[in-house]
Amino acid sequence: MSTLPREVAQDWITRWDRQQEGYLPDREERFTALIDAVEAGAGRPDPMVLDLGCGPGSLAARLLDRLPGATVVAVDADPLLLALGRAAHAGRPGLRFEDLDLRAAGWASALRLDRPVDVAVSTTALHWLSEAGLRTMFAELSLVLRPGGLFLNGDHLDVEDVSPVLAKIERAIHDRATRRRFGDGMPEDWRQWWDAVDADPALSALRDERERRSAAAAHHGSESGNLSTHVTALRGAGFAEVGTLWQNGNDRLLAAVRR
Repeated sequence: MSTLPREVAQDWITRWDRQQEGYLPDREERFTALIDAVEAGAGRPDPMVLDLGCGPGSLAARLLDRLPGATVVAVDADPLLLALGRAAHAGRPGLRFEDLDLRAAGWASALRLDRPVDVAVSTTALHWLSEAGLRTMFAELSLVLRPGGLFLNGDHLDVEDVSPVLAKIERAIHDRATRRRFGDGMPEDWRQWWDAVDADPALSALRDERERRSAAAAHHGSESGNLSTHVTALRGAGFAEVGTLWQNGNDRLLAAVRR
């Protein structure tokens, strides 16, 4: 499989970031809050950080901009997004990408870490996992995250199952923020971005590999969009304190501390 030129990868990541902002008008603010929490909660200037469902490395790059002494191990199972990240950030000290499925038992040991993880982070990724997938992922994470280590997840997490009125208001706050930010000038959406990827001959081999994996993958259950599902899975995996550090509408930064 051919290596992508750095400039090509950077252009696609810039476009990726722009389409993500269409769903997250406060995306950069959430990144800032998350990295503030890493800085405050890691307990050292050179933390070992896992980026779970890292995509093309948008969070990992911002984290290393702030904490250049950190080691960030960025994990995803999408070959195209991983290729973009590897090409754009090739040679960057402290950053490596790992191609692993977070839903599968054994991914934590496959990382071959030389010390315990201080902080695990994720943004706009883990809602794609089923409840069973979340339980597997958190059980694996608990094997490598040190006692007292921090988990931080920025995502849209609803309270529909326990507070339907508040859930409706939270979504309204988010939708109004999006309209204020973009008006009628919304960026391309997720589907349009992937359609553009499909049309680029330079990405054809990666696109084919992505489709092959998707066809071979076993999907069980639905996505996990409720806050309560994530909290229950975290507590079941041995995380003690669980709470929200930052919130705008239904967009939250969920935090948990490993016992």
